[in-house]
Amino acid sequence: MMEPSILIIAVIGGFLAGVINTLAGNGSAITLTIMTELMGMPGNLANGTNRLGIFSQTALGAWAFHREGKLDLRQARPYIAITFLGAIPGVWTALQVSNEEFRSVFGYMLIVMLFVILVKPERWLKEGVIRDKPDYWFSVPIFFGLGFYGGFIQMGMGIFFLAAMVLGAGYDMIRANAIKVLVVAVFTLLIIVVFQWTGRIDWKAGLLIASGQAAGGYLTAKYASRYPEAKVWAYRLLIVVVIASIVKIFFD
Repeated sequence: MMEPSILIIAVIGGFLAGVINTLAGNGSAITLTIMTELMGMPGNLANGTNRLGIFSQTALGAWAFHREGKLDLRQARPYIAITFLGAIPGVWTALQVSNEEFRSVFGYMLIVMLFVILVKPERWLKEGVIRDKPDYWFSVPIFFGLGFYGGFIQMGMGIFFLAAMVLGAGYDMIRANAIKVLVVAVFTLLIIVVFQWTGRIDWKAGLLIASGQAAGGYLTAKYASRYPEAKVWAYRLLIVVVIASIVKIFFD
């Protein structure tokens, strides 16, 4: 039986993670810390359990974006298919090796991403010019790689996905986030099945945190869709999340 203080922290932390993941990414840094440091889960169990909250927040977030007219399911299909195919070998890799071995690599990737975000911020704040069909020469390798990464470790995947959608596919921040949460929801279902099959999910703790994440994801998607200035705050939040992630990795 968990202490009441841990229960409260788990729900609040899940809510904050849902907000961060919906508008930026890397909210898993919060939930994974709660699971490993407060609940005492081993890393591989926390990695699997964390996917319950990711699915709850992205599924409800995608639904909210769709209801607000920010998610075009027809345009999302190619990105879903390519990313899902990449997630399959990513999940297999997660079962073979420890993701802790890649923390330093992830940190250096975030440093590069920070420069990409800060140089010419107008690229992130523009109104998107969405193509009728994706550029498959760009989309297939990039989104397959993102699917692999998301299936393997998930942490920070949303940040890289946003960069691909905004800078490569031409979406604005809000519509890019709408595609992102739908794509992640779809391939996370596969990941949950695999991790459950291998006994790497603590459903009691996972559903507790997932309740907070679901609320955070849904409310953020709903209200971000209604206010034009939301993309500015999404951009600012993205910068804060990337800097905080770099500090945690290199100075923790």
